[in-house]
Amino acid sequence: MPNIKSAKKRVKVIKAKTLRNQIIKSQLKTHIKKFEALVEQGSAEEAKKAFALVVKKLDQATAKGVLHKNTSSRKKSKLMLKLNKIA
Repeated sequence: MPNIKSAKKRVKVIKAKTLRNQIIKSQLKTHIKKFEALVEQGSAEEAKKAFALVVKKLDQATAKGVLHKNTSSRKKSKLMLKLNKIA
């Protein structure tokens, strides 16, 4: 455990940021799973709507620094390929 006041604060701040990042990643994974389920069912229109939401969430995670921009881009590309297969 830290003894210095600034070190104690850093521990507190890091816990808060870690929690926020976990929440954002969890929501993102949930939306991706929903999109992939729609792709498996073959419902193209609903999958397009879900894809738009996934892209939005990926962009938000990238803007907040949770994901690297290349990671976000790679995930979007991978999901776009899945969407194009059923469309």
